[in-house]
Amino acid sequence: MLRIGDRPLPVVGRARMYVCGITPYDTTHLGHAATFVWADVAARVLRHLGVDVDVCRNVTDVDDVLDAAAAHVGDRSDSFAAVQQFRFERDMVSLGVRPPTHEPRAHNHVAQVVTLAAALLESGAAYLRGGTVWFRGGEVHARAGLSAADAAALAAEFGQDPGLEHPADVPIWRAATDGEVAWPSPWGEGRPGWHAECAAMALTTLGPALDLHVGGADLRFPHHAYESAMAEAVTGVAPFARAWMHVGTVRVGGAKMAKSTGNLVLVSDIVDTYPAAALRLLLVDRPWRQEWDYEPAALDAATGRLERLYSAASRGVMEDGTKAAAAVTAALLADLDVPAALAIAEEAGGEAARLTLSVLGLT
Repeated sequence: MLRIGDRPLPVVGRARMYVCGITPYDTTHLGHAATFVWADVAARVLRHLGVDVDVCRNVTDVDDVLDAAAAHVGDRSDSFAAVQQFRFERDMVSLGVRPPTHEPRAHNHVAQVVTLAAALLESGAAYLRGGTVWFRGGEVHARAGLSAADAAALAAEFGQDPGLEHPADVPIWRAATDGEVAWPSPWGEGRPGWHAECAAMALTTLGPALDLHVGGADLRFPHHAYESAMAEAVTGVAPFARAWMHVGTVRVGGAKMAKSTGNLVLVSDIVDTYPAAALRLLLVDRPWRQEWDYEPAALDAATGRLERLYSAASRGVMEDGTKAAAAVTAALLADLDVPAALAIAEEAGGEAARLTLSVLGLT
C-alpha cells in the first residue's frame, strides 16, 4: 500500500489523480517540471502495484495572466496558448512524463463553472453582487492550517481581490470588464474564477472525490484550499482529495524560481546539454515535499549517478536479488522514498536496479 506523508492510501483497482497543470503563457522551467515528474512517479508506483491510474492534468487557458502575455506579443489568447502548450508537451516527452488520461481545458468547461456557481448560490455557499458570484470563503484558511492574517497575506501575493461580504470571499464567476473575452451566464457576460475552473474540471472528469491531488507547494493556499472547499460544498462529499502531494519549491540562490524574479532555468535548455533522464533523476532524488536550490553542478552529479545505475542494472542475477527488489518497492511505497530506493539499487544492482530505473521512468 502506498503511503503519502503519514496517510495510507489503499486503492482497490482504480486510482483517480488530479494534477494541477499549466497556465500556458510561458515555457517550462524546473519548478514546473518537478511537480509533473513527481506526479508521474506517483502514478508509476501505483501502476507497479497493479492499480489502473486515471490521471487528469488540466490546462488553465482562461486566465488574466495568459491574456496579458498574449496581448503583449500581439497575439490571440487561444493561438498563443496553443504554442506554449506544444512546447510544454515537448518538454514532458523529453522528461519521460506519460501523457495524462484526461487533459481538460478551462475554455471547454465554462458551462460547468456556470453550473457550479448556480448550485453554490442555491445552497447558500455563494452570493451574487453586480454580475459576480462570490464564494463564501471566511473559513477556508483553516484547510491550509493558516491564520486568517497569514491567509490574507498569501491571497494578496496571488492578486486576490478582497471579497464583498468577507475579505476571504472569492469569485466563482466574475462579471467581465470591457475588452475581456467573456461568456454568457444567467448573471450576464463574465469569466470563470481560477479556483472554480479546477473544481469544475476535476468534478466533471473524475467525479466527486479524488484519491490523490498533486500540485506545487505554492498552490496549497489559496488555490487548492478554495478548489476543495467549492467541490465539497457542491457535492457534500468530503474529503475532496484523500491525499495531497504539494511538491517542494525549486529555488535559485534562495529565491523561488519564477518568471517574476528572472531566475528561470528552462527544461529545454538543460536537455540540449544533459541527458533528460539525468535531469529527471535530479528532480526526484530527494523527498518530494522538500524545497531545494538548483545548482548547475548538480546535473553533473546526477549524470554520473545515472551512469552508475545503468552499470548496476547490467549485472546478472545476484544472490538475494529478489529481496533487494522488494526493498526498492517498500522504499517507494513509504512516501515515495526515492533516495532510499536509489541507494538500494546502486548497491544491489541487477533486478533491484532494473526495477528502480523502470518504476522511476529513468530508462
